[in-house]
Amino acid sequence: MPEGHTIHRLAQDHLARFAGKPAGVRSPQGKFSDGAALVDGRTMDTAEAHGKHLFLGFGAEWIHIHLGLFGKYALGEAPAPPPTDTVRLRLLNDAYYSDLRGPTTCALITDEEKRAIHDRLGPDPLREGDDPEKAYRRIARSRTTVAALLMDQKVIAGVGNVYRAEVLFRHGIDPYTPGKDLTRGQWDAIWADLAELMREGVRLNRIDTVRPEHTPEAMGRPPRVDDHGGEVYVYRRANQPCHICGGEIRTAGLAARNLFWCPTCQRPA
Repeated sequence: MPEGHTIHRLAQDHLARFAGKPAGVRSPQGKFSDGAALVDGRTMDTAEAHGKHLFLGFGAEWIHIHLGLFGKYALGEAPAPPPTDTVRLRLLNDAYYSDLRGPTTCALITDEEKRAIHDRLGPDPLREGDDPEKAYRRIARSRTTVAALLMDQKVIAGVGNVYRAEVLFRHGIDPYTPGKDLTRGQWDAIWADLAELMREGVRLNRIDTVRPEHTPEAMGRPPRVDDHGGEVYVYRRANQPCHICGGEIRTAGLAARNLFWCPTCQRPA
């Protein structure tokens, strides 16, 4: 499932290509035909992201998109190729098109319905003005592991499996630490680090989490080869040596996803 930086990048890309111009809105697949017909030809005012949710604004109505596990976007320059019958939503103007396939959600919603979605989500490190205190209040009274809490979109929005594993490693925090045992200083550092890492993710359109002194060039090691791209410390590196201590990276199931960590660098407090 795409992490929050991908959705914020999609919001930026849609803003640059479609905002302020009338847009053709189609649903070649047919599953969004009614919604598409209601906004076809109208001007897209804005595009926003909150966590893993994308909102394309047409006045008081919004196209709400959640990619889920299988959703994918393709954006390109006009002329658009003939759409396949898997395209749930196509936006197009004289210069660009975007095609959405396989999302969990693609629905036309009102301002009120959009607000309800925001209200149930936790703060997003990439949304200006979102308050990390809201997340910490929930974390500080929870016995749930910090690794599970970071994946709970009601606690903090936009963090997925990669950022979860990597930020805990970067701060030397045992992923099985109960939320109530996470100090305020640790949480403030995690939030600030996530904001920085995810902003870079938006800019580069990939996840890189290793510090400059741990890049392949600095360490004289081969670059990572993985379809997710980016240089990381522990994610999907089970049974490989840790870049810092040389110990073996571990993996286990947690919060319905595979967790990755270094038992040496992330010792229990």
